[in-house]
Amino acid sequence: MRATGDRVERFTLPFKVVGQRVTLIFLLVLSAAFLIIGKANPPLMEGLRTSVIAATAPVLEVLSRPVSTLNYLVTESRDLFSLHEENLRLKEENARLLQWQTVARRLEQETSEFRELLNIKEDPKSNFNSARVIGDTGGPFVHTLLMNAGHKDGVRKGQAVVNGKGLVGRVVATGTSSSRVLLLTDLNSRIPVLVEQSRYRAALTGDNTEYPQLSFLPLNGKVAPGDRIITSGHGGLLPPGLPIGVVRSVEGDDIRIQPFVERDRVEFVSAINFDRPHPFDEEIKTPAVKPVVAPDETPAEAPAVKQEGTP
Repeated sequence: MRATGDRVERFTLPFKVVGQRVTLIFLLVLSAAFLIIGKANPPLMEGLRTSVIAATAPVLEVLSRPVSTLNYLVTESRDLFSLHEENLRLKEENARLLQWQTVARRLEQETSEFRELLNIKEDPKSNFNSARVIGDTGGPFVHTLLMNAGHKDGVRKGQAVVNGKGLVGRVVATGTSSSRVLLLTDLNSRIPVLVEQSRYRAALTGDNTEYPQLSFLPLNGKVAPGDRIITSGHGGLLPPGLPIGVVRSVEGDDIRIQPFVERDRVEFVSAINFDRPHPFDEEIKTPAVKPVVAPDETPAEAPAVKQEGTP
């Protein structure tokens, strides 16, 4: 049987070779003919091309469906596998969050009870006046921004100005419908701050560079790159706990802070009304003290003095 197959293959091999050569020559001639016709009569060639595409498009569509289906099945299988892994990860994360939720509720209850026992005075409530940044009035020596809200909107001098990332600066001047904000990097900026983890008090001082300096740390105060810096709230001007940035570098006494807020990307800001009397507010006018008048006297009439010799 195998010998018969070998004899048939040897008999048909010359015909196969001749057929391949003839097919190659035919295809070359056909290609040359198409090129000549395309140069000689472009509209005819374009019509022929359109007809061929119209005739073969349904066939190609039918042939491509199995490939498309296979690709879809592969993609869906990969997505299902990824979803399975994601589901397992989310279940583990959910279990951890439920544990933390239990701890947080217990701590919240204990904190509430401790506050009641200690009679702690709560911080005043804060509200916001949001506005758009409408200009950068700064330069090489001044770092300020303009926002389109003023004292008619409730903005006051000294208020903290924040955006979604953290503290931007503080209001230094207000108009009727606009205010000027002094940025943290300005040479005149001084902000009382805390190192969040160690609770060391310090001051954030600007020097017109991109990274303000952390100054006035305690003698034994130590910070490291990555430590978060927040407002301390000392002085009553700024609310405590506002995020400012992280320690970028420590070189001896030169400690630089990387602010969370990027000055060139600030579009919307909010001025925080800390609901506490501001030292920059106008003086509170005290009511005039009324003169004390005897019951039988009137302010307009003074008692007559009786002189000697008068009846």
